[in-house]
Amino acid sequence: MSTNNPADRAPSEGELALSTSADSSIGDVLRRSKGLTDEQIEQIVLYQRANNLRFGESAVALNFANNDEVLWALSQQFHYPYAIKGERELSEELRAAIDPFGEQSEVFRDLRSQLLTDFFTPDKPKAALAIVSPDSGDGKTFFSANLAVVLSQLGAKTLLVDANLRTPRQHEVFKIRNDVGLSSILMGREESHVIHQISDLPSLFVMPAGTVPPNPLELVQRPAFGLLINDLLNKFDHVVVDTPGATNGSDSRVIAAKCGAALVIGRRNRTKMDGLEKLGMGMARSGIRLAGMVINEH
Repeated sequence: MSTNNPADRAPSEGELALSTSADSSIGDVLRRSKGLTDEQIEQIVLYQRANNLRFGESAVALNFANNDEVLWALSQQFHYPYAIKGERELSEELRAAIDPFGEQSEVFRDLRSQLLTDFFTPDKPKAALAIVSPDSGDGKTFFSANLAVVLSQLGAKTLLVDANLRTPRQHEVFKIRNDVGLSSILMGREESHVIHQISDLPSLFVMPAGTVPPNPLELVQRPAFGLLINDLLNKFDHVVVDTPGATNGSDSRVIAAKCGAALVIGRRNRTKMDGLEKLGMGMARSGIRLAGMVINEH
């Protein structure tokens, strides 16, 4: 069924051309996408001035656009990619992709700013960032996926690697195939299509875990994993790595050591502070650079 709602379809070539213009305003974007006339644009402007509203709010109040269409127009105006509703069935966990101006997305953007200021800096050795936590269910998949999204939304070429070779979930979150992935590479197979570019987020790439192996710890301990991380750091601006919970074995510590850096997360009302501190101190003793600790409410 056809629709005039740009939030429910891919933008046309004309809309894409408009969105790349440095002079495009939200009015220009809505004029093109909604087919608004000069008279309708003038009505919106007059209503905006009379009621001290934003242009988009006025367009919605006058029924010339809906909230989703205004959100889409804003994303085009500021060149801020997000997942267009109806285009791709991404998981609701990807808050930064499907609700880029929501409260949870703002938290991830704030964290991104802190990392770019204190961690991803030119004066420090480049490293992949392993997301680690004491236990399964602490929210590592949710956290690493959304962190990768907000890093990519700045235009930085970002890769998310699912190194949880025990209970991987990133392929479910991003709705991508998982028959080949990290485990395939570590087992010495030359596979194509191991890295997936996320179409709605052009700077974001995901490497799924692949087939769950019987020997996950042995695989990440192989020199091939460290060589792979180094190669990926040369090809991407940022590399974020999802890991298993520390209670599942030594996987996360080994992965973090090969990545060079780790961010420790816990879950509110579940993770004990002594468990977080013990994990962080263990990482530090292994020479792993700590980017910080975060309490996750998801």
